[in-house]
Amino acid sequence: MSAALVVNLLPGTGDEDEGGKQSAGAASRAVRKSPSTPSGSAGAKGGSASPSASASGRGSGSGSPTPSPSVSATRSGGAGAAQGGSVEDGATAPKVAVDPYRWEDPCSQHYLVDEKPEQVPPPPSETDARGWVTALGAVASGQQMLALNVQGTGKATVVLDDMHVRVVDKSAPLAWNDFEMGVGCGGGVQTTAFAVDLDAGRPAVSPRAGQRDFPYKVSESDPEVFYVFADARAHNVSWYLELEWSSGDEHGVLRIDDNGRPFRTSGRAGRPAYSFPLGDSEWSPNPDPSR
Repeated sequence: MSAALVVNLLPGTGDEDEGGKQSAGAASRAVRKSPSTPSGSAGAKGGSASPSASASGRGSGSGSPTPSPSVSATRSGGAGAAQGGSVEDGATAPKVAVDPYRWEDPCSQHYLVDEKPEQVPPPPSETDARGWVTALGAVASGQQMLALNVQGTGKATVVLDDMHVRVVDKSAPLAWNDFEMGVGCGGGVQTTAFAVDLDAGRPAVSPRAGQRDFPYKVSESDPEVFYVFADARAHNVSWYLELEWSSGDEHGVLRIDDNGRPFRTSGRAGRPAYSFPLGDSEWSPNPDPSR
C-alpha cells in the first residue's frame, strides 16, 4: 500500500543505503514517560511547536542547526521498553525510514545554492542527490518531496492516528541562486498525495488528489509508504513531522526529520535561476516564467 504525503517514510533497517534512504534514527527516539508528564506533541493538527533550534547555516547537510531533544513517544500501560523493545501485548513504536531526497521528476526539483553557477557541479541523478546537496549546503526550493516508509516492529497492528507539521523557524526566502535539476521533462507521475503549505500560519498535512486522511494501520508484514510534498513560496522554513501512533493501551509520538536536523525548504521567487541543458557543459540562465 502507498499514499503520498508531504513527507516520505520508506521501510528500512535503520542503516543508510546507496539510495540515500535512512532510518528516522535518533530523530525518532521513543522516550518512556510517566502518565503525568506532558506530551511534547500536544496541540491541534498542524500546529507549530517552538523548539529551541537554530535554523541558521547552509542547508540540511550543515551541522549548524541544533534541534531540541525529541520527546518522541509517550507510552502508557504496564511493562514495556523504548522503541524496538517489547511489551506485554507486543505493541511497540513503528519503524520509520526517511528519504528527503526524492523527486517527482527532475524538472520539478529545484535547489538554492549559495554559490556562483561556475562553482556548482552539474545536476546529479536522484540517487546521487544526497551527496550533491550535502556537499553544496543546498536547500530545496519551491517544493520538497519526502518519502516515508512506516512499518510495525511486531505482530501487533499499529494504528497511525495522525501526522502533524512542526515549524522550527520561518524567515525570508534565502537570497541564493536557484538551480533546476532537469530540463525537457514530461509530466510527473500522478500519485495520491498529502500536501503541506509551509507558508500557512499553521501548516498542516492535508490529503490531495482524493487521498483519504488518517488513520492508517501497519504491522511488520504490512508497511505503509507515504509521499509528502511540502511547498514554500514566501518563506524559508525549517520544519519536521510528528507521527501519532497507538496499539492497544500503548501510544506515542515519533519525530520525523533529516537525521536529527529539521527539513529545510525555501521559496525562490525572484532569485537568479539556472538550468543545465542536455549536451551543455555549464549552467545557463533560465528565465522560467512559471516561477
